[in-house]
Amino acid sequence: MLGLNRKDTNLLLVVLALTMLAPFILNPFPSGSGLAQFNAGYPDLMQRFAIFGIFAIGFNILFGLTGYLSFGHAAFLGVGSYSAVWMFKLLSMNILPAIVLSVIIAGLFALVIGYVSLRRSGIYFSILTLAFAQMSFALAYSVLTPITNGETGLQITLSDPRVLGQSVMPDGSIPVTNLFGMEMRSAVDLAVGPWNFTFSVGYYVCALVLLAAFYLSIRIFRSPFGMMLRAIKSNQTRMNYTGLNPKPYTLAAFVISGMYAGLAGGLMAAMDPLAGAERMQWTASGEVVLMTILGGAGTLIGPVLGAGMIKYFENILSKINDTVLHGWFAFLPDGLEDFMVTIVHPFVGKGWHLTLGILFMLVVIFLPGGLVEGGQRIGRTFRRRGTKASGAEAEAAKQQPGE
Repeated sequence: MLGLNRKDTNLLLVVLALTMLAPFILNPFPSGSGLAQFNAGYPDLMQRFAIFGIFAIGFNILFGLTGYLSFGHAAFLGVGSYSAVWMFKLLSMNILPAIVLSVIIAGLFALVIGYVSLRRSGIYFSILTLAFAQMSFALAYSVLTPITNGETGLQITLSDPRVLGQSVMPDGSIPVTNLFGMEMRSAVDLAVGPWNFTFSVGYYVCALVLLAAFYLSIRIFRSPFGMMLRAIKSNQTRMNYTGLNPKPYTLAAFVISGMYAGLAGGLMAAMDPLAGAERMQWTASGEVVLMTILGGAGTLIGPVLGAGMIKYFENILSKINDTVLHGWFAFLPDGLEDFMVTIVHPFVGKGWHLTLGILFMLVVIFLPGGLVEGGQRIGRTFRRRGTKASGAEAEAAKQQPGE
């Protein structure tokens, strides 16, 4: 289907099912129950799952497939966001032109940075990308304030011209982002017993873009171009000896990866028309590295899983405060309750990074291939058990006639 083999088609169908059914999958607990705080099926968080999944998929093409570790990919995320907001200010609130401009500008920016950074490899390449990202952050934060609005961030206002759209709504408010009239903030609620599911236009737009980005990544991985990138990761020196020049391939991979990041940045601005310099900080670049490694660098679905897990921890665990913890352990005697709250407190709320760090450490030590490797191990275990059971039944059938 769509030029994919059976295995890749099944993988695409799995991602399709996960994205389309996300409002149900991410709301397993009834709304009024004590476990409802672990539900993640609200539009803002689901949009982040999809957007950062796109960001991680693009980064995986450079890091997982080509073997080049970039610490500066947040620069392209920020450039994409600024480009989209400027399109909203000058042209219209339709997200399609804004996203297209985000991808183009991020690609051009990646072409310049990649051309310089790829003159080096290994740790030197990583440091160069980090330096470019920090310079971009400094420029956006303080130097290019007429373009970026500095620390306040770039946002739409009532005075924006918007030559192809309304600058002011009839009620005097600022227009909202839309896709040919479908507002991104529009949502429909569905109540099924004690469960409440929300279907957001903005989320499904992000989900469809994620599916397209995932499909494109599969085609890149399986193409001759993808095989060349694998060869570069495996042994670039040996490629040089064969007479092949790896630089055009690595630069193409860098630009494609940057365009994915620009796409993610444009979608972030489309869901919330605001762009700030904090999106270009080194911490955002480090986050996408964690996403890719946690899910499984070099795999197709791994970066999506890693992005979902990190964003879940960030948004769910960070909301658990001492009041919630006291509610959990209220059945215990007072002294033991306070003791348990004291023990758990450093791992939730503002300390959710500690839980993420421990999880990342465990994955790196015991599952170097990330969550995908863990799933593969579980699958192999069940298959072995099934094979043993089938073999035992066959042996019993052979012995039965002679009894």
